[in-house]
Amino acid sequence: MTRYIEIYEDVRKKIVSGVYAYNTKLPSKRVTAENYGVSVITVEHAYELLVEEGYIITREKSGYFVSYRENEYFYGNKSEQPIRKVSSFKVAEKAEEISFNIYAKTARRVLSEYGEEIKVRPDAYGCENLRMAISDYLAKNRGIEADYRRIVIGSGAEYLYGLIVRALGREKIFAIEDPSYHKILNVYEAEGVTTDKLPLVADGIDSESLWESSAEVLHVTPYRSFPTGVTASAAKKSEYIKWSRKRNGIIIEDDFESEFSESRKPEETLYSRDDSGRVIYVNTFSRTIGSFMRTAYMVIPERLEEQFRDKIGFYSCTVPALEQYILAELIENGDFVRHINRVRRKRRENHNDKM
Repeated sequence: MTRYIEIYEDVRKKIVSGVYAYNTKLPSKRVTAENYGVSVITVEHAYELLVEEGYIITREKSGYFVSYRENEYFYGNKSEQPIRKVSSFKVAEKAEEISFNIYAKTARRVLSEYGEEIKVRPDAYGCENLRMAISDYLAKNRGIEADYRRIVIGSGAEYLYGLIVRALGREKIFAIEDPSYHKILNVYEAEGVTTDKLPLVADGIDSESLWESSAEVLHVTPYRSFPTGVTASAAKKSEYIKWSRKRNGIIIEDDFESEFSESRKPEETLYSRDDSGRVIYVNTFSRTIGSFMRTAYMVIPERLEEQFRDKIGFYSCTVPALEQYILAELIENGDFVRHINRVRRKRRENHNDKM
C-alpha cells in the first residue's frame, strides 16, 4: 500500500473513532510528516484525499480541521437548500470508451480459445468466469469482498432494478434522490411500487426528509448523482448506513461512474462500509467499457442471498455468453483496469489544468 494511502487510512480511522473530534485541528503537515517518517508532500496527498471525501476541511492560514461528525440523528440541515438546478455535470464521453482495437482483439481471442463453449447457456446469475473475474476485481480495486455466487449479471442497471423489486417485494416503499436519473423512477413506477422522492442538498439526501420518510428501501447514487453531480460526504454515507440499521432498511447503492473518479484512490463504497449486510451494490460496464456494452451486475449481501435465489433464481440471464466471456477476458488480462487508470489520469490532468 502506498504510504500516503496508509496515512489517509490511519487518520480517517482516528477521525471516525473520535480520536480527532469534530472541529478540532489536525497536526500540521510538518508534524505529521515527522511522526510518520515521510515527506511533507506525502502527508499533503493524504490530507487532500481526506478533504475530497469530506473528513476534513482547510481554513486559510489556520490549517486542517475535522469536518466529519456522527450524530444520533442527522437533523439540522435546514440551512442547506434543496438542489433544483441541473449542474453542468456530464457522464463519460465516447472518447473515454475502451479502445475498439482492444475490444476487437479480445473478442477474436475469446472466439478462438473458447469456440463452441460460448454457445452454452449461461447460469441464471451469469457465466461463472465473469462473476469470478468481477469478484476478484472488486476485492483488489474497490475494497469489496463479494463471493462470486452472490454476483448477478444482467442487461443493464434498469433490468437489475426490476429484479431487486421482485426480490424485495412490490409492497415496500422505495425512496429515491430528487432529482435523480429519470429511468430509476420509470422502472419503479413500471414495477408498481410506491416511491418517495427525497430532496438532495449539498452533501446528499436532506437528513430531515430521510428520517421522516416511511421508505424501507433507499436507492442512492453516492458518487456524483445524475443530473446534479452531488457527491455524498463521508458523514452522509455514515448516515445512510445508520438509517438502514435503525429502520431495518435496505440500501441500493448505484455506483454510477465512480471508477472514473479524479481522486488518487478509488471511491469508498457504502457496500464496503456496511457490516450488517444491508447494501445491494449495482454497477454497469456501459460507463467503463462503453455505451455499446449493455451489461451490468449487482452484488447481493449474504443476509439476502437465500431470499434473492427464491424470488429471482429462476430467471434466465439476459446477457449473451459471448459478451460475458469478452468482459471476463478484459478484466482478467488487465485491459479493463488499465483503461480505467488511463481515463482517471486524463481526468486528473484536465482537472488540474482548470485550477
